[in-house]
Amino acid sequence: MSLISETTALVKKEFLLEFRLRYMFNAVLVYLAGAIFICYFAFFGRGGDLSPMTWNALFWIIVLLASVNAASRSFLLERPSRQYYYYFMASPGAIILSKLIYNIVLLSLMALLGLLLFAFVMGNVVQDMGMFVAIALIGASCLAATLTFIAAIAAQTQHSMTLMAVLSFPVVIPVLLILIKVSKSAIDGLERSLSYQDLLVLIAVKVITITVSYLLFPYLWKN
Repeated sequence: MSLISETTALVKKEFLLEFRLRYMFNAVLVYLAGAIFICYFAFFGRGGDLSPMTWNALFWIIVLLASVNAASRSFLLERPSRQYYYYFMASPGAIILSKLIYNIVLLSLMALLGLLLFAFVMGNVVQDMGMFVAIALIGASCLAATLTFIAAIAAQTQHSMTLMAVLSFPVVIPVLLILIKVSKSAIDGLERSLSYQDLLVLIAVKVITITVSYLLFPYLWKN
């Protein structure tokens, strides 16, 4: 089978399993809802107020933690028997590409649902919602690509969850800072062109991460 055929078959398998079991989507959805309502009661339970800057930071912190929770399941919770089956039935490139595509779609959908619920519960402070939605999609896909590759590395060790947290921190924090910066511009309704350079940086990070993942994953998979 060609790489495209293998990747397509694996992506279909991922979505079919999710549609039947819905364990990852439901877990992320419950996490999002719980975190948002905790924030609501923490800030508005006693008549408090929430500044746009705090609103922005809270949204991205929730998205980040939900993304780590979802992406870590890609490899860390895979059964050894299933990984053994993949080892003989599919190429490493198709496996990592299918995981990347699946997580990018899942986390992009999660970011949109999270934004909808967050704006409904915490109030909508965004002046340029179209730009904010675009930033959320770019940010979620960038986080998905980065965290999926980190999960692939961490899965090869005994203390995988610990290594996942250690490796994620220095990689994700710069991405998160850029996302907070550009989304603040959308909240304030500033000129969109001011954010284009930062968005190009995020897209470049995503493309580079996907390329590096495809090139290096076969060496991880052999071990």
